[in-house]
Amino acid sequence: MEEYFDIYDAQGNHTGTAPRRLCHGDPSLIHRTSHVVVIHPETGNILLQKRNMTKDIQPGKWDTAVGGHLALGEDFETGAKRELAEELGIDDAELFHIFDSKIRNDIESEDVRVFGAFIADGFTFDPGEIDEIRFWNRAELENPANREKFTPNLITELELLKRTGKYYPPEN
Repeated sequence: MEEYFDIYDAQGNHTGTAPRRLCHGDPSLIHRTSHVVVIHPETGNILLQKRNMTKDIQPGKWDTAVGGHLALGEDFETGAKRELAEELGIDDAELFHIFDSKIRNDIESEDVRVFGAFIADGFTFDPGEIDEIRFWNRAELENPANREKFTPNLITELELLKRTGKYYPPEN
């Protein structure tokens, strides 16, 4: 069964639905996603996930620990909690809103709400979706060689996160 996304115009008005396969790479088909930045409560390091090499969009790249498109009619927080449970097996985390972002690049056109969650362990993941997860410190996140392995969306989110001055890993 084909997956469909709610789509929106540039002003945020719902304009209908479109198949997932058409939404990637078409800047006029803006869809909504929730991402969760998982922060280690003691170190402040950020959990990233490496996309499975067979995943359809940017395989093998590191990305936000949790992220996904909203299901039809789903709100941002409900989508974030669903994705957290599906992707990392966490279904009881307390989320907090960090920022909203509009991602517009050749790959995706998304309106994203980014949440944070302080979680240290208890992760499980589906190897069909994710190859690896691990916490990254500030030096690793800012290393230019590592950034070449990141999705464009992750680089944008890390820059926005750093600007908030609150949830970016501290310098050690």
